[in-house]
Amino acid sequence: MEASVQIFIAMMLYIAMVIVIGVYYAKEASQSSDNFLIGGRSLGPFVTAMAAEASDMSGWLLMGLPGVAYWYGLSDAAWTSVGLAIGTYLNWLWVAKRLRVYSHVAGDAITIPDFLRNRFREEKKVILIISALFILVFFSVYAASCFVTVGKLFSTLFNAKYVTMMIAGAAFVVLYTFVGGFLAESASDFMQALVMVTALTAVLLFGIFHAGGIGAVVENAKAIPGFFDFFGIAQPQVVDGVQQIGADGQALFGEAAAYGLLTIISTMSWGLGYFGMPQVLLKFMAIKNPHELSLSRRIAMVWVIISLAAAVAIGLIGRILYPTRLLTQSLAENIFIVMSMDFFPPLIAGIVMAGILAATISSSDSYLLIAASALSKNIYQGILKKDATDREVLLASRLTLLIIALVAVIIALDENSVIFTIVSFAWAGFGATFGPIVLFSLFWKRVTRAGAIAGMVTGGSMVFIWKLLVRPLGGVFDIYELLPAFVLSCLAIVIISYLTPEEGKEIQEEFELVKNTAL
Repeated sequence: MEASVQIFIAMMLYIAMVIVIGVYYAKEASQSSDNFLIGGRSLGPFVTAMAAEASDMSGWLLMGLPGVAYWYGLSDAAWTSVGLAIGTYLNWLWVAKRLRVYSHVAGDAITIPDFLRNRFREEKKVILIISALFILVFFSVYAASCFVTVGKLFSTLFNAKYVTMMIAGAAFVVLYTFVGGFLAESASDFMQALVMVTALTAVLLFGIFHAGGIGAVVENAKAIPGFFDFFGIAQPQVVDGVQQIGADGQALFGEAAAYGLLTIISTMSWGLGYFGMPQVLLKFMAIKNPHELSLSRRIAMVWVIISLAAAVAIGLIGRILYPTRLLTQSLAENIFIVMSMDFFPPLIAGIVMAGILAATISSSDSYLLIAASALSKNIYQGILKKDATDREVLLASRLTLLIIALVAVIIALDENSVIFTIVSFAWAGFGATFGPIVLFSLFWKRVTRAGAIAGMVTGGSMVFIWKLLVRPLGGVFDIYELLPAFVLSCLAIVIISYLTPEEGKEIQEEFELVKNTAL
């Protein structure tokens, strides 16, 4: 049996398992919009932890992050991972329990826009509109990154056209999410988190073996200027985006560039994004017993540390084993696929690479579901048709899901897209739009509705401004857009809140109730 056929069989078996999960939960998901969107707050601690991390990491964990390590070396990928690990821990420690309690107390909110609206007893629904619009924009971009991942995976495996494979993968994800809703998404995320960490660990261990051991990996990595350096970064010599090959057949690198304190802070600011990630925050809101979140936190941290470390190491080892195999930054994101196909028999390789499919599905279904809920619950039912029945909201959710998926497919049509770059922009968008106001809403009684609106608009818009207009100036301005946008959003919230009257007595008392309950 041909290798490609065996890989295809393994992938199809995995897809069949995911479909079975979707069908299993289809009946329960269709009972109400609450079940479809948040699963009736019925998740256990293990599913909460694994589903949150799987939906968070997406395909960039197995392709984007190893690709960065393969292309630039240790520093960029490692400092990003450190920031993400710290952000993950603080999000579980500070936000999880209080958001679970507050979202239930504040009108039993089942979406982040719902929570923010109820938190400030908003009648004009400006927060709803702003939240829904930013969610639609950034989740369309996020979903596109997942579709790019699927397209690259299948086109590399089966030597097929990227666009065809990308559209086929997108269709599968949409069908699965359309049927099963939140419970199917969360249950499959649990399984997919296990597949992802197993795949990463297996490829890492075999990579170390094929490279001659850890000592050989370190020695060879140090031979590339800046490649194995926390405070320097490798500089591939490229012409028209393609790394050049020397007369000796080796990939050419220039002198290492500095990786200074400002760059480290900028890179670690990835961790700030967690406070505003709807797909993660929604899992906090959905757990059945908020007192079990401490157990979820420990499970999540073990998973995150192992997965991030393995992903970075795979990229470094991949460069040692295949120094001239992937000569553009976009192709570098295929290093996990290349190693899997070379290390394992085809059937096993297919199972290992199901980890990429797992990561992609676990994230894209979350993105599509939350974006659909933003429009159906917050715009359709909240503003356009206030008397909409639950059945109409459910239908609107599914129609919105299809529209967003179509937009994401259009964005993903460019096969030269770099997954890491797409994810970084959407990550910054959510982190700066929702992160500051979620933190202030949970922990600062003085925050006002006007401050919330100012913070969200400032954070979301500054991501675009910094990315497109300021960062290209270079120098001290060449920092990840999440950091300045997050800081400016915080300033806007504080300044406008102090300039506007305090919120009413009911809101103040509700805050104190949550504060005491969440201890």
